[in-house]
Amino acid sequence: MFSATSEFETTEAAETYGRWFRAKVSTSLHDDRPARPHEAVMARLRKIVAAQPDDHAADSMED
Repeated sequence: MFSATSEFETTEAAETYGRWFRAKVSTSLHDDRPARPHEAVMARLRKIVAAQPDDHAADSMED
């Protein structure tokens, strides 16, 4: 007999999530805006990250 575990507490919760997820995927698939190249998105994210203060810089100086 097959046994599956679920992260949802109830079947209703799993079904609600399934409907929500399928709606998100459908919306994305039918989006007519032009796609953005992966490298363009990554370049923008690198700029955002580089502009953030490095809160962990002092950690590397500890013994």
